[in-house]
Amino acid sequence: MHGYEMIQEIAERSGGAWKPSPGSVYPTLQLLEDEGLIASESEGGKKLFALTEAGRAAAEEGPEAPWEEASRGVDWEALHDVRQAGFGLMEAFNQVWKTGSKEQREKAIAVIGDARKKLYLILADEERLD
Repeated sequence: MHGYEMIQEIAERSGGAWKPSPGSVYPTLQLLEDEGLIASESEGGKKLFALTEAGRAAAEEGPEAPWEEASRGVDWEALHDVRQAGFGLMEAFNQVWKTGSKEQREKAIAVIGDARKKLYLILADEERLD
């Protein structure tokens, strides 16, 4: 399996809760190879990795898979709603930023700032959320 396949596999196994970056995966793969836990070979311009016997033994002795821990207790429906709300907000802000006048941009920044304050007030359990 090559590095990008591993990134996709981790994202899939964690239900999207964890998607490591190439900047964290490839140095980790190099470290594991240096320690003799994995071996690599080039095939079709891609570097493929596989566990060695020592790697298999270490995996069996190690803690549970990190993607299981990353996805434990995640409310997937709520996470989807949060992502949709955040993406929707950013899409609207980007549209104002790209096409709006200077005054409209300033208003958009104020709206974002106000929303941030209101979110913190929710944590403070304040009643003055008008």
